[in-house]
Amino acid sequence: MHEYALVEAIIARVEEEVRQQGAVGVHRVELRVGDLAGVERDLLASAWEIFRAGSCCAQARLVIHGVPARWDCGACGAPLAAGGALQCGRCGGAGRLVEGGELLLERIELQVAG
Repeated sequence: MHEYALVEAIIARVEEEVRQQGAVGVHRVELRVGDLAGVERDLLASAWEIFRAGSCCAQARLVIHGVPARWDCGACGAPLAAGGALQCGRCGGAGRLVEGGELLLERIELQVAG
């Protein structure tokens, strides 16, 4: 399951940010996961529960925001209908994925000393 490797990488990135900011804890981690990212959100959440133990994210809540796939024409920019052909009805251009293929670490809520 590559979701385990993804969670390990996310936690490593959060740990780097904790060090850089001098934080003492992590409250929340938010991800944007596109429908076409090749990531099973339920498996990602399960992997989070396993790998966060013993890390700076041990008490952190994971929030996953799903991002639906959105396509447009690569030539003229016209939006393409969801579930339809990936070719523009206006100019014949090929479809281009605009949104929905991403896996982004969107936000980290840190607790800082002070």
